[in-house]
Amino acid sequence: MTPDTILIQGDGIAACSCARLLRANGFEVALAKTARAKLPTILVSESTQLLLRDVFEDRDLFRGFPQIRKRIVSWGRQSRTQTIPHSAVAVSEEELLSRLWPKVPACVSMEGKEPGWTIVTSRASDLLPYDYKFGSRNAFAISVRLKSGADRDACWVESLDSGWLFLLACGDDNAFLLSIGAEPEVQLERSRLVEMQIESVKGLATQFPAYPRILSALYGPGWLACGSAAMAFDPVCGEGASNAVREAILASAVVRAMSKGFAAEDLFAHYSSRLTAGFLRHLEACRDFYVRGNSGPFWESELELLEQGVELMQERLNRGLQSRYRLIDFELQAVDPA
Repeated sequence: MTPDTILIQGDGIAACSCARLLRANGFEVALAKTARAKLPTILVSESTQLLLRDVFEDRDLFRGFPQIRKRIVSWGRQSRTQTIPHSAVAVSEEELLSRLWPKVPACVSMEGKEPGWTIVTSRASDLLPYDYKFGSRNAFAISVRLKSGADRDACWVESLDSGWLFLLACGDDNAFLLSIGAEPEVQLERSRLVEMQIESVKGLATQFPAYPRILSALYGPGWLACGSAAMAFDPVCGEGASNAVREAILASAVVRAMSKGFAAEDLFAHYSSRLTAGFLRHLEACRDFYVRGNSGPFWESELELLEQGVELMQERLNRGLQSRYRLIDFELQAVDPA
């Protein structure tokens, strides 16, 4: 393969965004898609919609998806329920990807070839080192049916002593429920807000980790980690889709800058520091939520692990090199030391 040919491992938003940006800039791209379960519904904020529209050059990318116009929140022991204006859409991850992938120009075959560089967006890759995990909480996801009086343009967030609940309306009478910390039936018995919106539960819950994690190294010889392969986020902040796109923009900018002769090690150090700084901000935001969420063993143990993560990421940033680049319009530009 030529140095301009990049292998992308994965099939999610980060992989698709990387492929789109690199192909649009004339790079040969090979894909190694990996099968994984897709989330039935994700919440995509207005800012993330704008970013994806920009990357994929499609103003109508989110047309037809259910609109979410408010968040109804009960967070903290004996807290009052608040209604907060919101602007987002409820999106099937599979449906969104079915709209994104056709906008990626044709990629090349990997048969009989070796990649010049690999962008890893899949956790299934054998290139990845171990990761740091800052929590032990799991999420249980299940489809539910809303009561007739429940808002069809809202999402609900409620903290409990054993964890928290997130309910997202996703069209007609359907909704998507996340239960973090304990199984849905346990949490709904204690719920004051979310349980009142639900008519019935449909099907079985799926379980997945809901704690923040980040790779011990975000790059290595011949590879760069991006998207959920690089790090994962607590759904309390709703940052997953946004970060996947932003990481893809930076990863593709690093590859393009390297092809122009910029020093690879400096570029990768910049990439690592930017992702680490973003992950630190996420941990600090989670810490603020968990400090106010409730009290008891669940909150205390998870908060302790978040504090450890904040300390470790601050040390990691302090050990890193000072950034020499700035991202402008999807391109990395060298910063004048003067």
